[in-house]
Amino acid sequence: MPYVLVSTQIRLASGPTTCGDEWADIEVMKYLGAELIHTFGNTFKEYISQDPPRAVLNKLDKIGYKVIAATGIGQTIVWTVHKDDDEVIPEKGKADR
Repeated sequence: MPYVLVSTQIRLASGPTTCGDEWADIEVMKYLGAELIHTFGNTFKEYISQDPPRAVLNKLDKIGYKVIAATGIGQTIVWTVHKDDDEVIPEKGKADR
């Protein structure tokens, strides 16, 4: 999974942080400490970390992800991060191909 969207509401800059949808890489979500949550009224599930976005982005950086874009959408800020498939992940060897 080379792309991950990370987001939070601007007023919640200290967390929680949305880290992925229900099809996200489970190992990456475990590493981030994110839980799969189904919020009442939504038709989808999403991974949520209690860490602030800065901590989530720092963790992703450590495993080879780099921010390639950021934007504000209403009261939400979103970062798009990407990792090359051939990137070496510390303590795990080669990334999944």
